Amino acid sequence: MAQNRRLLTDQDFQEAADRQRPIRVFKDDHVVDFGGIIVRFTEETVVIQTGVSDLTYHSRTACEFFETRK
Repeated sequence: MAQNRRLLTDQDFQEAADRQRPIRVFKDDHVVDFGGIIVRFTEETVVIQTGVSDLTYHSRTACEFFETRK
């Protein structure tokens, strides 16, 4: 069964980026992105890559981020 860990701090985001674990993104209680990895983050934005040229930008304040572990 997969375990989810909520990402809140810069350290959480850095660890998830270093481990290249899949990320789930929720906005307004709906899944808006899943399966990608964090390639960059700032105080306002998290950039997730799901494919070779598929980058998505998510607001840290408007979304919830979870690292998925098996």
